[in-house]
Amino acid sequence: MIKILVDCFGGDHSPQAPVAGALAALAANADLHLILTGDEARIKAELAGKAYDAARLDIVHAPEVIGCEEKPTDVIRLKRNSSMMKAIILLRDEDDIAALVSTGSTGALVTGALVRLGRIPGVIRPAFCPLLPTMDGGIVGICDSGANVEVTPAHLRQFAIMASLYLENVYGVERPRTALLNVGKEAEKGDDLRREAYRLLQETPSVNFLGNMESRDLLSGAYDLVVADGFSGNVLVKTTEGTAIELLKKLRKDIYSRTRYKLGALLMKRMFREEKEFMNYQNYGGSVLLGTSKVVVKGHGSSKAVAVEKCIGQAYRMETSRLSAKIEAEIAKYEHYEDYV
Repeated sequence: MIKILVDCFGGDHSPQAPVAGALAALAANADLHLILTGDEARIKAELAGKAYDAARLDIVHAPEVIGCEEKPTDVIRLKRNSSMMKAIILLRDEDDIAALVSTGSTGALVTGALVRLGRIPGVIRPAFCPLLPTMDGGIVGICDSGANVEVTPAHLRQFAIMASLYLENVYGVERPRTALLNVGKEAEKGDDLRREAYRLLQETPSVNFLGNMESRDLLSGAYDLVVADGFSGNVLVKTTEGTAIELLKKLRKDIYSRTRYKLGALLMKRMFREEKEFMNYQNYGGSVLLGTSKVVVKGHGSSKAVAVEKCIGQAYRMETSRLSAKIEAEIAKYEHYEDYV
């Protein structure tokens, strides 16, 4: 039985979306056991009238909620009874609990995971790896996307190793085609950090490194994984998501601007619906935090039930594939002093 914690508060649609997503995941996986953390009365109210296997669902009462504006270092000290911190502490203390899914504060989750859970042996810094759809119907991972603003070349190499193993073991992507985010494709482009990272990635057999990538090629389908510092990666992901959303808004506005456009859109209604679903981030789960001693998946703050279900599925597959052990074994091959400076 795979036990996974679900933090039911802190997101925009809490606790409705986390509870509904949890029930969907429970129905889809017979060997899954979920533990919901948060206000017990409100969680039970969401469960009322729903059909589910009560033997595989527990509730841990946690009356406090962490706000996104709260300082993460204060939260882990002062809000031990929050839904997120209760979940993190349970994950740390209970050997049979495998993972945590949360749509709450990113800062609090990262800080809490690092302080309370710790890292996989050999990992310098954990990193986020969200997924986006590509134009050929595939996916592309971006690692890091916000956990580490300042990095070294060794960090970037570890991000590439961890994310490559993640894509291969959880999504079945064979030898993920990996690129380094840069201002140009030529090997000599960028600053000292990226030139040295380029060299290290070339010398890493477990990473299928193709070279540098410019941001405009992110969704082209030419790459399965893009490695970046957390600042650049976060900007890349949010810019791409925001552009897709605004383009859909403009398309809708233009369609309704003229009668003949409306008629044309009516004939293409199914295609537009499919394109909307293709670009909907809710269908691609959350951003996994690679490198922590236990599995942590961060869902978008506005995640609805389907996104929470996908996040739980990610956590489930990460645990069943023994991803953490594989990361530890691969990282150990590159534990040299020069990698840490």
